[in-house]
Amino acid sequence: MEPILKVHGVCKAFGGVVAADQIAFELQPGEIMGLIGPNGAGKTTLLNLISGIYACDSGEIVFDGRDVTGMPAYKRARAGLARTFQTPRFLQRSDIRDNMLLGTDLADQLGYWKSFTGKKGTSFEDELADLMQYVGFELDWEADISGVPYGQRKLMEIVRAMLTHPKVMLVDEPAAGLNRKEVERVVSLLNYAASRGIGVVLIEHAMDMVMNTCHNILVISFGKVIGYGTPLEVSANPQVIEAYLGKGRGLNA
Repeated sequence: MEPILKVHGVCKAFGGVVAADQIAFELQPGEIMGLIGPNGAGKTTLLNLISGIYACDSGEIVFDGRDVTGMPAYKRARAGLARTFQTPRFLQRSDIRDNMLLGTDLADQLGYWKSFTGKKGTSFEDELADLMQYVGFELDWEADISGVPYGQRKLMEIVRAMLTHPKVMLVDEPAAGLNRKEVERVVSLLNYAASRGIGVVLIEHAMDMVMNTCHNILVISFGKVIGYGTPLEVSANPQVIEAYLGKGRGLNA
C-alpha cells in the first residue's frame, strides 16, 4: 500500500536550537503511529512542520502523493490534513453547533465567504450527531462553548477534525488532563478513525495508551530519531529507554 504521508530528511532550527534533524518516516492509511520522546524533543514542532504552521529549513513532505513542503497550512487542511492541539481551540463567542460545523467547511470544500453564506446539508449535522453519540455524551448545540468541560472539549476537537473527512489526523496529547473514561473515549475515536482508513500521528505521554493503541512508534530526542518500530520493539530498545526514562528502567516500569 502506498503511504499516505512521507516525511523525508526534514530539518528545522530556531536560532542555535535544532528542533528537527533529518526526521524521516512514512505513514500508511489506517495506521496509528505514536510520536514519543522527552519534553522538548521536538514532537509538536514536527506536527507544526507537517501541517504547515512552520516552514521546513530542508527536507520534503509528501502527502497523498503530492509534495506539500511549500504549501500553506490552509491548503494542506483542505487537501485532507487535519490537526488538533494540546489546548483545544474553539471560537469562544460562538455556540457549540457553529464551532463543530466549522469542520464541515473543509469537508465540503467551501470558499471562505461561502462558508458564511452557503447552506450546509443536513448530512453533516447527522454525521456530527452520530460521532457525538459514539463518544458517549450529549450536548445542547445552542449552548456557549465556554461552558463545556475541558475533557469534553478535547474529545470534541477530535470529532471536529473527523468532520473534515481527513486522510491524516495529527493529534497532539489528546489524553492530557483527562480522566480514565475520557481517555477510553479518545482511544475509541482514534481506533474508529483508523478503521475508516485515516492515518493518525499521535503525540502522547500516557505510555499505556501509546503501547496499546499504536501500530508503530517513532521516538525522537533533541530533534533526532532514536527509535522506530512496533510497541514491543520500541519498549526493548536500550537507547529509547535511556533517553525517555533514564537508565535502569523500562517503558512499562
